[in-house]
Amino acid sequence: MRPVAVLLLIAALTVPQQASAAAPTAADPAGRLTNLAHLDWLRDTVTPPGQARHTTYRLDREPTVGVLWTYADRDPDGSYRRIGGGRYDPASDTYGQGAFNADDVSRAAVVYLRHWRATGRATSRDAAYQLLRGLTYLQTADGPDAGNVVLWMQPDGTLNRSADPPESPDPSDSADSYWLARTLWALGEGYAAFRQADPRFAAFLRDRLNLAVHAVERQPLARYGQWLRIDGTPAPAWLIAQGADATGEALIGLAAYVEASGDPHARAVLGRLAEGVAAMRAGTARTWPFGAILPWALSRSVWHAWGGLAPAGLARASTTTGVETFRNAALADTASFTPHLLIAAGPENGWLPTPADRVQIAYGAQSRVESLLSTATAADRPGLVAVAGIAAAWFFGNNPAGTAMYDPASGRTFDGVDGAGVVNRNSGAESTIHGLLAMLALDAAPAAATIARTATVRERRTWSMVEAESGTLAGDATVYRPAEAWTGESLWSGGAGVRLGTGGSLSLTLSGAGLVLPVVELEPGAGTTRWSTGGVVRHGDVGEQGDSPAPGLLTVRTLSRSTGSGPLTVTGLDRTSIVDAVLVQPELEWLALGQPSSRHATVMVRSFAESVRRVTVAVPGGGPALVSGYDHTGRLVTRHTAGGSGVALVVAPGGFTIVRR
Repeated sequence: MRPVAVLLLIAALTVPQQASAAAPTAADPAGRLTNLAHLDWLRDTVTPPGQARHTTYRLDREPTVGVLWTYADRDPDGSYRRIGGGRYDPASDTYGQGAFNADDVSRAAVVYLRHWRATGRATSRDAAYQLLRGLTYLQTADGPDAGNVVLWMQPDGTLNRSADPPESPDPSDSADSYWLARTLWALGEGYAAFRQADPRFAAFLRDRLNLAVHAVERQPLARYGQWLRIDGTPAPAWLIAQGADATGEALIGLAAYVEASGDPHARAVLGRLAEGVAAMRAGTARTWPFGAILPWALSRSVWHAWGGLAPAGLARASTTTGVETFRNAALADTASFTPHLLIAAGPENGWLPTPADRVQIAYGAQSRVESLLSTATAADRPGLVAVAGIAAAWFFGNNPAGTAMYDPASGRTFDGVDGAGVVNRNSGAESTIHGLLAMLALDAAPAAATIARTATVRERRTWSMVEAESGTLAGDATVYRPAEAWTGESLWSGGAGVRLGTGGSLSLTLSGAGLVLPVVELEPGAGTTRWSTGGVVRHGDVGEQGDSPAPGLLTVRTLSRSTGSGPLTVTGLDRTSIVDAVLVQPELEWLALGQPSSRHATVMVRSFAESVRRVTVAVPGGGPALVSGYDHTGRLVTRHTAGGSGVALVVAPGGFTIVRR
């Protein structure tokens, strides 16, 4: 099963290995948003005992390596405690999982590498050097699992190959994994940074990257050119950990390495992996998932925020290889899907296929920012920089809590916020890392940073959902309650739906006007339903299960005709059909952001219409407004200046328009 919900760190399962006062604060004297103080506090060093098949650069001369504590839990007095993952055993000073992990060590190394390259700061270079040494110690250096990576390390440096609770794969270095992909990311950026500054260390990083590349070739790329069949749809069989999400992160590192080294072998691997990620692009500007790159090869029903860096990886790969297909897939995700995601609610963890997991975390927000900025550069779409600013506004208040999730004074990013606006004020490694990656991007893109600080939601007009089981049933119609809401590849919204037989009917009341998007189960041999708003859904219009983990396909369909608010009746025409929910999508949706006591404002309007639409929207603030219209690929099509509180604008079919004061 893929992760379909984020756990807002439960400290009850852990006992602190080390307690500490709040991390020191040290705002950047140059006025940058990036503040490494909390990440510095999470860092540590360890002297690992001798362990077969594990070593690192100059271990004989430098016996300690850099590591990073996994979690930081907030105490009532505002101080933080560094802790590991899983249940703590004080007698052995170990955790069920471990104190430090390769996922966070690799990504923290990327933070320090990027900060060093942006500022020239020697302390960041040294931190990156030590973390990369720690990361490569976690990599298995020889034997049948060579190149793979052990995920967890205990406080004394002992490796824990099989965690409790267990990871997949188990043991963690027995197959390709997320942490293998992130190791490639860190090693690629590490080689590019150290190539001239420290050629000997760079050569070591190159050797370890090649070891990881060989692991990828031995494992997922051994299936290159083979296709899975997922409910009749082909999906690439050669993605790392079966995911475009994991593979996308590997692409970022491989692209950096290829650009710095020119290595033709790595370039070929980069191209093959990118080919697989691009093949996961799905939908159109009007049909689910609206151009997104789906994260998991085994499901056509799941999008989650952990897949957010796949467009960034494709954008980098397109620049490195010149392959237009990679660029186009990145554009579909960033210019079509992402505006809708940001308007609908922000970086929600999971649309499965309904927006069922409403938690939002820094990973999801930062990955949108990086993907937008990378694609803007790769495809020459400067309009995506403005969208990146809207995505980054999550860190400053554009979220369900309406509060800042990142604190520039301390460098902390909170661990998440749920759909009801409850903030988890812990500040662990992953949240800190992705918050800082976003700040590094904003420090390099001041136009996006300006928009990001305009973060108070003034108005949001977007889709609404009604559960099928909440309606009135007549004839051959019954509530359907599966044994488990999670099917193995998707999630039943509300844990239920409605089964309609011939002549059975379901009556609902829609609260908004727009396109009707039925959420239905498709299965070979199922029946047909007629919708009173116009149109039919053929529930049997799907291929065989094939390699999918579950029979049937829970998905979203788009009916051709828009409707107004009011009654909707769904009638079974033949055999049996199941309806999960109904989404109603306005043909024009928008998000308006302002800032208290400021004339600045940002409005983004996204179209689901099939023709050009004109609309007047209220824009907070005062003074002239710049109106920029883009098509569904992010290409500028209109631009003008307007005044007044109500701004008339034009929106291209499937495109978006941004108004800035």
